Amino acid sequence: MDHLLNVTTALSILLLLMVLFSVRRAHIRVEYSVSWLAASVAMLVLSRSRPVLDLITRWTGVPDTPLTLFLISGAVFLIMFFRFSVIISHLRDDNVALAQRVAILEYRLHSLESHEK
Repeated sequence: MDHLLNVTTALSILLLLMVLFSVRRAHIRVEYSVSWLAASVAMLVLSRSRPVLDLITRWTGVPDTPLTLFLISGAVFLIMFFRFSVIISHLRDDNVALAQRVAILEYRLHSLESHEK
């Protein structure tokens, strides 16, 4: 179990550093990095505080502590992926609306040019 917690700690720190470097180099926007930072810090805290993890295991009734850690990790990342799917859907809708507005403006511009000739 301790080896698993050490691996989880290392992966959490790696994720944390990747997000911080990505924000610093402007590869990811700050508002999107907050979710990733929160997830990596949550996993880091859970992997370093065995009593909290044991308490959650007893509270949820999951038979094994490593399974609890992976269930929490999976749930956190599923929530994040859902959040980003919603954001991507909104961006796609905005892109369609913007393309339609540009097409209307181009049509009006061409109409004005053809009336001037």
